[in-house]
Amino acid sequence: FLPCCFSGQPIAPLLHFSTFLDPSNMVYLHWDHDKQEMMIFELQTHTTGGVAFGFSPRGELSGSDIVIGGVFPNGSIYFSVS
Repeated sequence: FLPCCFSGQPIAPLLHFSTFLDPSNMVYLHWDHDKQEMMIFELQTHTTGGVAFGFSPRGELSGSDIVIGGVFPNGSIYFSVS
């Protein structure tokens, strides 16, 4: 189970780690963890649709956990964890 939130707004806590995920510096990831090892992620990207973010122990799509989110043309937000 992966508890998470998607609001389209910056996450309030200060996140101590960050990096760009692409060579054009359009996808920026911030992350940190608390004393109980709960991970917090904030993904900032320039997009006109949606974005997907995956976690994998070997860096492969097969068997990874994927988070998908975005904004519909009417402004409503969608979010899914698989």
